[in-house]
Amino acid sequence: MSKIRILWADDEIDMLKPHIIYLEEKGYQVDAVNSGDEAADMVKEHNYDIVFLDEQMPGISGIEALEKIKAVYPNLPVVMITKSEEESIMEDAIGSNIADYLIKPVKPSQILLSLKRNLENKKLAGEKASSTYQQQFRELSMHLNDRLSPREWIDIYKKLIRYESDLETTNDDGIKEVLNMQKNEANALFSKYYERNYEDWLYGNTDNRPTLSQNLIKEKVLPSLTSGKKVFFILIDNLRYDQWKAIQPMIEEYFRVEKDDIYYSILPTTTQYARNALFSGLMPNEIRRKYPRYWTEEHEDGSKNQYEKELLNEQLHRHGKQLRLSYNKILNLDAGRKLSENISNLMTNDFNVIVYNFVDMLSHARTEMEIIRELADDEAAYRSLMKSWFEHSSLFEIIKYLATKDIKLFITTDHGSVRVQDAVKIVGEKSVNTNLRYKFGRSLNYNAKQVFEMNDPERYFLPKINISTKWVFARPGEFFAYPNNYNYYVKYYKNTFQHGGLSMEEVMIPIITLNPKK
Repeated sequence: MSKIRILWADDEIDMLKPHIIYLEEKGYQVDAVNSGDEAADMVKEHNYDIVFLDEQMPGISGIEALEKIKAVYPNLPVVMITKSEEESIMEDAIGSNIADYLIKPVKPSQILLSLKRNLENKKLAGEKASSTYQQQFRELSMHLNDRLSPREWIDIYKKLIRYESDLETTNDDGIKEVLNMQKNEANALFSKYYERNYEDWLYGNTDNRPTLSQNLIKEKVLPSLTSGKKVFFILIDNLRYDQWKAIQPMIEEYFRVEKDDIYYSILPTTTQYARNALFSGLMPNEIRRKYPRYWTEEHEDGSKNQYEKELLNEQLHRHGKQLRLSYNKILNLDAGRKLSENISNLMTNDFNVIVYNFVDMLSHARTEMEIIRELADDEAAYRSLMKSWFEHSSLFEIIKYLATKDIKLFITTDHGSVRVQDAVKIVGEKSVNTNLRYKFGRSLNYNAKQVFEMNDPERYFLPKINISTKWVFARPGEFFAYPNNYNYYVKYYKNTFQHGGLSMEEVMIPIITLNPKK
């Protein structure tokens, strides 16, 4: 492996000879020059990993040399060294995209620390993340076999997501595989836990239940509607908790996170069921019976969630809330830009709901478009693609605008998605629904040990179309496939992100409460 090569420019470079010897003894190669002009010429002739630049030198200044270097190699790390602590000089240097800023006289240990921070930061962070996870692995494994509460499962999921994010910086594929195996184990155990307790949660037969889709508005949002502040509720369709963590740093430049929480989606984890339950405050079959005009069966034509505002209004009225409400659903770029341009018009409302569908569209596009599959080849790349969209989106512009107002902001979703790998065979009539992660109908034929089965769906507040209707849900990492053209569909859908079934990624989803920093 070649040595790290350093360029050090200082008009008193001879006085820094002990520092240079110290670095060379540590294995670095150092080229020393006396001026900014020489530094600018040297970076054109040689490949450097980092530059140390004195701010005050004869000829062109360090700031001017910095500009010349950055014009040729904008990503080359440059560390500015100066005798002055004047704020204007610091601002000039920082504004020119320096990697670090040191005040003279510098010690060899300071130089070494700066090198490690700028050149080995990713490696050191990866090693630290790997070491931390290895220390926690056994404790987490033992904890998975305890009798866990909904809150303890949330804590475990948050830890797994944190480890997964931290380990992105390591090149240790072995430790990543260990984490992936532990996450799969946790997912399998969580699935069984959810199946055992879901019915009791729906009927309130236990004091220890999580917040579910139909309780979210009542339990998490309504209390804020009495504070006198304008409330904005942004629902990003299909936003997983790990994706929230990916965009959190950008949002935290403008907002303080009051609460970073997770709630549990109902089944099926799809828009028609989970999101309608969220806005209505009711389970699917309750909506179907109480508000038949707002319900569309799966086999019927038309949007299955076109009455979200009406359902939300009904819920608010049931809770005695007479509010000025706005509802906007963003399905394309033009709608997003238009809302961003007119966001100030919403400030007169008490409660503003904005639904963004991009992440869900990204999930579907990844299944159908080869180029998106390549761009989002794994979990980390999928998060990165979503993060890149958000950074340049009209939604981020809206959030930055809201940061200038005295408002309360909620960011959430209705369900997540899970990466599927293995097919589960199922046989049914032509009328069976098309979702890959859940099926319902009559005369379904499947291996009952492989699914979460609801023989009496009405007990789970799901529609029973006829007397023999059954519902079945795929568990983590699996999807349903028919025997006809089985190998084709297995190959086509393998390694895609799907939703509708039961997994931590689909069920445990973010509900974030934020306040503007200003």
